[in-house]
Amino acid sequence: MITNDVKYIGVNDHNIDLFEGQYIVPNGMAYNSYIIMDEKVTIMDSVDANFKDEWLDNIKNILGDKSPDYLIVQHMEPDHSANIHEFALAYPEATIVATDRAFVMMGKFFGTDYADRRIVVKDGDTLSLGKHNLSFCLAPMVHWPEVMMTYDSTDKILFSADGFGKFGALDVEEDWACEARRYYFGIVGKYGAQVQAVLKKAANLDIQIICPLHGPVLKENLGYYLDLYNTWSSYKVESEGTLICYTSVYGNTKKAVDMLADELKANGCPKVVINDLARCDMAEAVEDAFRYGKIILATTTYNGDIFPFMRNFIHDLVERGYKNRKIGIVENGSWAPVVKNKITKMFENCKDLTFSDTVVTIHSALNDESREQIKQLAKEMA
Repeated sequence: MITNDVKYIGVNDHNIDLFEGQYIVPNGMAYNSYIIMDEKVTIMDSVDANFKDEWLDNIKNILGDKSPDYLIVQHMEPDHSANIHEFALAYPEATIVATDRAFVMMGKFFGTDYADRRIVVKDGDTLSLGKHNLSFCLAPMVHWPEVMMTYDSTDKILFSADGFGKFGALDVEEDWACEARRYYFGIVGKYGAQVQAVLKKAANLDIQIICPLHGPVLKENLGYYLDLYNTWSSYKVESEGTLICYTSVYGNTKKAVDMLADELKANGCPKVVINDLARCDMAEAVEDAFRYGKIILATTTYNGDIFPFMRNFIHDLVERGYKNRKIGIVENGSWAPVVKNKITKMFENCKDLTFSDTVVTIHSALNDESREQIKQLAKEMA
């Protein structure tokens, strides 16, 4: 139970291995749905198709033979919208509430846009359920174009769609920030400006509870979550420290990274984080890149280009609008190390990036010259 009138009817998924076909979720996922009990009984969003029966049973267990009046659809991604049509068949008198873009998507997903039983809402529109009054806040591109959030002024709840969500099922205890950060930068991170716009709207609301579509309901210390979202969406540095991301074929670049980490610590760097891009969870490496203010990219030349794992990693950063960071480079190549120029080329359209003056160049193995460059780079980055 969220409040006396708002109850949880979502599900936990421990069968999933990859969320959105790419993100490792060792602790599963939660697909959240809520019911508001009032004169007009209202369901907030659906769940993944694999949990149709469990979700409909959750509704029936609360309502019995009573029928809901509304289904509010905040987001059309299938992990939340897959059972709209099943709901419509089970409750033929219910009205579906969503944005115009969402109804267009319903036509594509289900072959109908429910023109005979719908309410199309715009930004700022309201809906009275009796005691509860809902207002709708459009949140386009957070992270799909049809998204909206819903504010219940009676219980002071923000139903935040995918905002403030995280990886992980609700029956698993784990740190919120780690998996929320990985979720945010993996899925929402490209749309920082749009998140900032929604946060400005939310600043005018008295929010006591946040009900996201993934992850736990947030009831305490909401300033902590709001501050983190503001930091993430404005691309600010969250934690002091230096991240080293590397690829190494025969171990020589790794030796350089190990030496560099020791030199950074010797120069007073408060925290050094190392990710082997061939072996780590790439989403965690992306998360770290946005968390810390300084990053060093150490990689080999491969087929006259950047080693594939590093190239993919940089692409993920650029795609998400990477900025406001300092970057150091360690390049390795037996006869023609060329990655320094190719790395800077990949970042050329990113804003407010600073590259270190010192570049470490290794020809296969470390020597006195490259060791001295590592010491200089560590001093500059620390």
